[in-house]
Amino acid sequence: MSDITLSIPDETLVALKINAEQLGYEIRLAAAVKLYEVGRISAGAAADLAGIPKTLFLTKLADYGVDTFKLTEQELQQESRLA
Repeated sequence: MSDITLSIPDETLVALKINAEQLGYEIRLAAAVKLYEVGRISAGAAADLAGIPKTLFLTKLADYGVDTFKLTEQELQQESRLA
């Protein structure tokens, strides 16, 4: 595993009313969600990045306004016909 270090101003932690560990978790989750949203990584890889189980990651997507399932218009029409 690789480590990446970010320097966060103390004022940011105070403003957010969280500690550095909690902010690290939130940043990892936000990065994972965004990379998943733009199609750079799978849900499983995003969950690994966030450090949480895949099922929990999928439930967290709604907090960020990201659809859990990505269907193209064609796939949606096909699913509608099958229903």
